[in-house]
Amino acid sequence: MITVRISDDALALACGANAVAAEFKRLGWQVQRVSSCGMHWLEPLVEIDGLGFGPVTPADVASIILHLREGRDPSAPDQRDEAHSMDPRLHGGDGIWGERIERHPFIAGQQRLTFARAGRTRPLNLEDYAATGGWAGLNRARAMSPADVIAEVLESGLRGRGGAGFPAGIKWRTVAEAAGERKYIVCNADEGDSGTFADRMLMEGDPFQLIEGMAIAAHAVGAGQGYIYVRSEYPHAIAKLNAAIALAEPHIAPFALEVRVGAGAYVCGEETSLLNSIEGKRGEVRAKPPLPALEGLFGRPTLVNNVLTLAAVPHILSEGGASLYAQLGHGRSRGTKPIQLAGNIRHGGIYETAFGITLHELINDIGGGTASGRPVKAVQVGGPLGAYIHTDQFHLPFDYEAYAANDALIGHGGVVVFDDSADMGALARFAFQFCAAESCGKCTPCRIGSTRGVELVDRIRAGGTRAADRVEGLPQMHNAAKTGRSREEALQLLEDLCDTMQHASLCALGGFTPYPVRSALKYWPEDFADGL
Repeated sequence: MITVRISDDALALACGANAVAAEFKRLGWQVQRVSSCGMHWLEPLVEIDGLGFGPVTPADVASIILHLREGRDPSAPDQRDEAHSMDPRLHGGDGIWGERIERHPFIAGQQRLTFARAGRTRPLNLEDYAATGGWAGLNRARAMSPADVIAEVLESGLRGRGGAGFPAGIKWRTVAEAAGERKYIVCNADEGDSGTFADRMLMEGDPFQLIEGMAIAAHAVGAGQGYIYVRSEYPHAIAKLNAAIALAEPHIAPFALEVRVGAGAYVCGEETSLLNSIEGKRGEVRAKPPLPALEGLFGRPTLVNNVLTLAAVPHILSEGGASLYAQLGHGRSRGTKPIQLAGNIRHGGIYETAFGITLHELINDIGGGTASGRPVKAVQVGGPLGAYIHTDQFHLPFDYEAYAANDALIGHGGVVVFDDSADMGALARFAFQFCAAESCGKCTPCRIGSTRGVELVDRIRAGGTRAADRVEGLPQMHNAAKTGRSREEALQLLEDLCDTMQHASLCALGGFTPYPVRSALKYWPEDFADGL
């Protein structure tokens, strides 16, 4: 019997995948629920013998079945029938109807390692996982000494995929050499950045890969217990992880693993705040030193990596994986990076490729430009605290050092697109507003600076006067020179505030907030003009 494959990813479910699956079952077809292939604009996406149909509604199911029962291969140009040629999704260029999924430009151009199983396997099927190379990295790692495992991670050039880009092998070696009989592995799955969904996709679609990566790390650093800290907004991921851990227990024992659920605080994406939360304390940033690698969870040496970092490890520990991984990339940024295309973009989804790709390629060639059809104005890379990238910078290679040299961040790899209707002054204000709402309140630069930042942006956009003067009709400064001077003073004060937040905040929440503010002011000063 032919099998119909439909994703059970949270995004596919939100788009109606369950109803499509139910209709196929009602008509007597066998349905297999698999991971998402990452072409989100096509969900619900149906795959039958390698042929893709999407986006599909329950009303489309009967015509798909009729089409397939005619015995034709819709991927062959000379066999496309009238119904196929008339499908409106083809003429719009945004759908797929009887085409080979692996030949689609969005898929064919990728270099998938971390997401190699995406769209191919059932998330909780151990046979599928083993048949696609699962547990090979762990089996090989356990036949090696911990020091040799760490050496291969170092050789691969793997850097933390969560934001800072710190070399993973160095962190692993620090924990391994730290004194203490009890050590922990903590996976930071508190994916809170806007426009990011790679962690969720991997936890929902390939949870065994994350579990295997954590088991390898545990062997390397000498840890017996691990925790996956997942944000409460990911109920499907939490359910998948708990089920996967129970199934994987014979493979990872004696390593024990547990899921801990966060309560929606953005600041708990910072590693020390996350550790406090796991311990049952308030999600508040800890001062460093000591580093978590030396005194982390419950005061013990703790390795904290994010989902994509740990999920890259099984491939690296497979035979010859470390050297292959090191050959990919650009500069000191080695391997592949799952990039998440979101916002006002025509073809949104997950695009995994080697470091070095440019934003021009990502947004225009791969993403198809804006969904609105208007010109691109800005792209924010690295979450709500990442810089806004001007189109003049679209030539920059996707590389940690290249972005840092241009006062920008790669972060978790989220790419959010804005068209020319975006108000960059309002977006700069939102950065401060977001920081004020999410601050843990421990340090003054973040707690107070974010609130003063909102006030300053309001003052600048009001032409230098206090925003309250405009709203309440109080006397305003009509002297042009005086107004200009006041605006200059406000701009200088804003710059001083950004300096203080960047260099004196305890963590990246306050420290990175100046990035979107400064970039918006630098490249779109007209959006801060009087009268907006």
